[in-house]
Amino acid sequence: MLLEFLESYAWIVWLALILIFVIIEVTTLEFTFLMLAVGSLGGLVSGLFGLPWWAQIIVAAILSLLLLLIVRPALLRALGRGAHDAPTNVDALIGLSGVVTTDFAGNPTNVKLANGDVWTARDLDGSPLLEGDTVVVAAIDGATAVVSTVERN
Repeated sequence: MLLEFLESYAWIVWLALILIFVIIEVTTLEFTFLMLAVGSLGGLVSGLFGLPWWAQIIVAAILSLLLLLIVRPALLRALGRGAHDAPTNVDALIGLSGVVTTDFAGNPTNVKLANGDVWTARDLDGSPLLEGDTVVVAAIDGATAVVSTVERN
């Protein structure tokens, strides 16, 4: 009975699988289910050419596997080429200028950076920072910006 159904209505099963895979792909956007949907389309087309249901499954499986192993990685690489490699988070602070807002001889001071953030800072050389000094962030050490003095006020 099941074999008779598969022989007669395999195209409905393929259409259902294609629809399910496309819906899942729209929610995940990782191209895995898109490759499975195209593989299922290959099973559907092979059924239209008169292949038996078991051969349709083999065609769909082989096509899906080839697409997953060859096309998907190439597609992901091609889409990743346009990605912007701008530094983010703490890495974006390196090289940013700032002005010392309070000075404490020998202790960490406060520096207002060009992006508006106020950070606790210490000089790269260990020398005291004076209020009004212009500095550049050289590194971030925990919650402290390690700065170097550019211009003494």
